[in-house]
Amino acid sequence: MMKKMLDRYQSLLRWLMVASVAILMVPITMQVISRYTQLIPSYIWTEELSRFVFIWMVMLGAMIALRDGTHFDVDVWPTLKPRPNAMLRIASNLLILVFAGVYVYWGIAFVQFGWNQSSELAELPMTYIFIAWPLAGITWVVFLGEQFLDDMRTIASGDAA
Repeated sequence: MMKKMLDRYQSLLRWLMVASVAILMVPITMQVISRYTQLIPSYIWTEELSRFVFIWMVMLGAMIALRDGTHFDVDVWPTLKPRPNAMLRIASNLLILVFAGVYVYWGIAFVQFGWNQSSELAELPMTYIFIAWPLAGITWVVFLGEQFLDDMRTIASGDAA
């Protein structure tokens, strides 16, 4: 049941990622067209919107990639049998967990810092932007917990093949 919930959450993250890429294309396209032609006026808000959407796009990508096993991937580890490989993955994931903790702890401080701030042009509350950091950290902790449990099952199974 927990795996199904995490699968749904990852699916939501993927759709949000697709949406962020689609949204990002609008202000960037407007910037390029206005820079090289006189077809549309040069809008200042497009730079701010593109920056904010890009932040969310990066954080969403990092969350998705961690669950897929493609983020923070170290290619120097040798390919071992399942049990030693699980132990090595646990050690590696513990280091990633430290970074996730930093994102959660300092991300919350970052959100509190931006609580009463608004963006310059759109006057969007900066909390909507800054919340991406602790959300990414919390998501990493949850996804790492799932991987940790899978690795512990592999170690406990005694299957050395």
